[in-house]
Amino acid sequence: MSHSNTKPAFIAPPNACDSHFHVFGPAGQYGYGTELRYEPPHAPLEDYLELARCLGLTRFVFVQPSAYGRDNRCMLDAMKQMTLPCRGIVDIDEDEPDNVLGNLDALGIRGVRINVRPIMPAQPGFGDTLAPRIRRLAARCSELGWHLDFLLPDWLTVELLPVLRSLRLPFSIAHLGMQKAKNGADAADFQHVLDLARNNDCYLKITGIYRISTAPGFADVGAMVQAALDAVPDRLIWGSDYPHLSFDENSSVDLFNLLGEWVPDAAMRQKILADNPARLYGF
Repeated sequence: MSHSNTKPAFIAPPNACDSHFHVFGPAGQYGYGTELRYEPPHAPLEDYLELARCLGLTRFVFVQPSAYGRDNRCMLDAMKQMTLPCRGIVDIDEDEPDNVLGNLDALGIRGVRINVRPIMPAQPGFGDTLAPRIRRLAARCSELGWHLDFLLPDWLTVELLPVLRSLRLPFSIAHLGMQKAKNGADAADFQHVLDLARNNDCYLKITGIYRISTAPGFADVGAMVQAALDAVPDRLIWGSDYPHLSFDENSSVDLFNLLGEWVPDAAMRQKILADNPARLYGF
């Protein structure tokens, strides 16, 4: 995967965390799910850790990729190899037995992913079909002190706002809610997402910016990040989204350096990279 020859443009603070990345085993080692959105790469833990050392990251949050469906073995096997602090976000059935959840908690799992194909065309009413799973998982996660982690298309994030506002546990939303940067930071839907984070225990992930940007160098995302900084500085976290999957032409180091451009204040980067994720993931 592309790390490029670029060097980090700033020094990561102590306890800097990558709050969103994936690992993949060789083809055939683990079974893929039924809905393949991309050709799964071979992205082993050792390759990722080489990148993490380059960036100065020392805390890690593995996120279950869609390619493996609800078979979390690849991620769990990688977590068992870790010597540095790590957490994980799994994809599970909402009726998973209690003892399975207890075992996952002991391994460092701290949340459940609710993952809907981010380019899924709008289907009005789809949120109603998803709401029972959200509520059931919210109840299970509350018992464990876990949170929910959402990857949703932009329209579904907005459609689910009433459900999300009703949650009584922490939750995170990937890729700035998948809101399109071309619409601007003042767009009503993005402002709704900021209001959600402002008024709930909701964290926004500065991740996957290539999924929402159409501008050279992702310049159109900068205004969104600034608006989020102004609105919810204590609810922002950063993740590499390694290995970038359908966008693997991107350099992980270049993406990290964009955070330095958008957040020039070291104290604010300390919040995004260390303080905020420590609170959410229980480091």
